[in-house]
Amino acid sequence: MSASAPAATSVPFWVTDSVLDRAGEGYFEWLDHIWPAAGCSRPVRLYGDIRAVDAATGELLRSMSTTGMPDGVIYKACGNRRSAACPSCAETYRRDAYHVIRSGLAGGKGVPESVATHPAVFATFTAPSFGPVHTRVISRHTCADRARCTCRPDPCRARRDGGACEHARPLVCFARHAAADPRLGQPLCPDCYDHGAQVVWNNAAGELWRRTKQAIERHLAALARARGIPLIWIPGGKDRHGNDRWRAIPPVRVSHGKAAEFQARGAVHFHALLRLDGVDRRDLAAIIPPPAGITAADLDDAIRHAAKAITFTTAPHPARPGGWPIGWGGQVDVRVITMRGQNSVTDDMVAAYLAKYATKSTEATGHTSARITDETIDLYADQDGSHTERLVEVCWILGREPDYYGLRRWAHMLGFGGHFLTKGRRYSVTFGVLRGARIFYRRNQTTGPEHDPIRTADHTEEDTTLIIENLWYAGTGWKTTADALLANTAADQARKRRQAGRDDLADEYNSMTSERQAA
Repeated sequence: MSASAPAATSVPFWVTDSVLDRAGEGYFEWLDHIWPAAGCSRPVRLYGDIRAVDAATGELLRSMSTTGMPDGVIYKACGNRRSAACPSCAETYRRDAYHVIRSGLAGGKGVPESVATHPAVFATFTAPSFGPVHTRVISRHTCADRARCTCRPDPCRARRDGGACEHARPLVCFARHAAADPRLGQPLCPDCYDHGAQVVWNNAAGELWRRTKQAIERHLAALARARGIPLIWIPGGKDRHGNDRWRAIPPVRVSHGKAAEFQARGAVHFHALLRLDGVDRRDLAAIIPPPAGITAADLDDAIRHAAKAITFTTAPHPARPGGWPIGWGGQVDVRVITMRGQNSVTDDMVAAYLAKYATKSTEATGHTSARITDETIDLYADQDGSHTERLVEVCWILGREPDYYGLRRWAHMLGFGGHFLTKGRRYSVTFGVLRGARIFYRRNQTTGPEHDPIRTADHTEEDTTLIIENLWYAGTGWKTTADALLANTAADQARKRRQAGRDDLADEYNSMTSERQAA
């Protein structure tokens, strides 16, 4: 190594040798083989064989073993949705999430375009307070772009009569916290803060949402009855005499897409997109506009009513014999969604916002870990430690009881065990459909005879050809650091080429638009 070369940027000689060995003969064959997982941080390695069988006759059409493939395995992307765990797979998930959310607002992907005319709102449901924490609030924005906001925040907790808590800690804070201040979300007094109530609330947040959604639909159904909108009568089976029975259902329903987000204090809050739909008596799965007498303002009222009215109490616990009360916090924000418009919440904004949070987890709290076990609990829990360490500790302690075992299972998520992105059954396209379309596209890419004849099989034969995969787990991650370097570099270059192509198309479209406007 040259004496002038900085040691910090040097590459270990064994990595350099491995890169040169891999980049030699057979490199492009290897790169084509691992391409489906290129860019993945920890791909799954599988070994075995793949067979194509005629579904009608059972005849074996062709077979391929991983023994003859590069490295003797198949590389499969891990599929992790968390950007902190695998940026490449998380980006794929984020783009899928964007289409799942936006198709429920604008149509497409199998969803009728008429949904663009349905009233829809974007609501944020927050957790209640479990004790005072350091916050950053800007009461009046003067900036033009909130993403690059430079406005001065208000004092954190400025009070003339602040005083101190029973642990002699001050209950005031005059600091104007920066966005990256590590004190944000931290309790003013960790000993006064109710960590147990917070993790139990996180664990029960999914049930709270389910009851809230029911209450919203019931409120709208009662409103429809009050306004004389007729019920929808559908078959309800047979009575004991064999006669047809009919039952009435409300003429309006709510479809939703929802993303969970961790606040800095470690409590979950929900961003929900709620869309008003009607009910077709002849096809209950159809997506049709709501009755003319129900508007977005009515949906707004129903959401606020449900957020205040819905509360319940958890099962008894030795630490809390009466159980913990579960309800929403006082801050419930509801905004009407428009397709376009200045200073308004649009479908693109909502879809991008929810998709972004679908790839995040507990990173905002400073805690990241895999599932915690008896062997690893001491690494993350401390009853006298940081805020998140106390949350993990109380999850483990309260989770000893059978009714609260979920707290231990989800201790690495600070008690929250729900999915970060969920949607109603009739809201929009599913992730499975999007993945299926992507697989169909890839398997129909036949650019040369050197490609795997099974992986690129023509799916016009899909009805008659059955693909049987007998694969077993061989390991996780790239076999060498050099392989990871080459695979990720190639994937990054491909992403940059695609992005450059998109930018060129966007520039061409903008120039054409400008010319038409000038004409």
